[in-house]
Amino acid sequence: MRWVNVRPSRRNSVLLGALPLLLVVVAYLFASAARHAANPSDKILPTPAAMATAMHSLLVDADPLSGRLIFWADTLASLERLGLGLGICTLSALLVGMVLGILPAARASFGALVTTVAVIPPIALLPVLFIVFGLGEAAKVALIVIGVTPFMIRDLADHVAALPQEQLIKAQTLGASSWQLALRVALPQALPRLIAGLRLSLGPAWVYLISAEAIASDIGLGYRIFLVRRYLSMDIIIPYVAWISLLAILMDVALAQLSRRAFVWAHQTSR
Repeated sequence: MRWVNVRPSRRNSVLLGALPLLLVVVAYLFASAARHAANPSDKILPTPAAMATAMHSLLVDADPLSGRLIFWADTLASLERLGLGLGICTLSALLVGMVLGILPAARASFGALVTTVAVIPPIALLPVLFIVFGLGEAAKVALIVIGVTPFMIRDLADHVAALPQEQLIKAQTLGASSWQLALRVALPQALPRLIAGLRLSLGPAWVYLISAEAIASDIGLGYRIFLVRRYLSMDIIIPYVAWISLLAILMDVALAQLSRRAFVWAHQTSR
């Protein structure tokens, strides 16, 4: 028996995936208990009880100044920015990526420009975005768009350009125009790749969002984390980081399920 041929069942895959997470939680609990045994006022590794106490007011008590439930208001603000940014990224990547992938002349003209923009560190452009768009929502969304869109465009364009030439030749033999080639041949095969690119972009998109919120915002998950760090409030920071991770995982799972249900043929070989 070779290990490369061992394929765990769905149930065993879930158990194997949960095991490392469980070990991390157990290790944290032991480390937290040890630190509090030596120093009951330790703030670096708060106990679960301390985190529950700190988060209670943010979850269920309205802020006296704004009247909002802070945790849920932060979550909603961040998800709105992320959703708008990724929506623009996806639409832009689909339109531009299809054009660059289908039309060699367009790829020769604008491929270098997309590559140049893609290698610019988006965080370095954050001051420029704040100067151009101000400190409002536009700059935060623009950072996500600038950071994610070029990668998605390049990935989709390369995928479309690599489609088998036999398909394009056969379609043209049957009388298909360039427009029909794009819609009937390339687009159906590009959509699963677009969703895959969006899944890979979730991590960087969250990084850009948290960075923008940390620098210039008055609400949001990133804003709250960087606000309480000055007080060493790890009992708030850790739950917020865990919540962001959970949201990212749920988004990834939702996109994966969408792709599998909408494009069954694209996942047959991966089963």
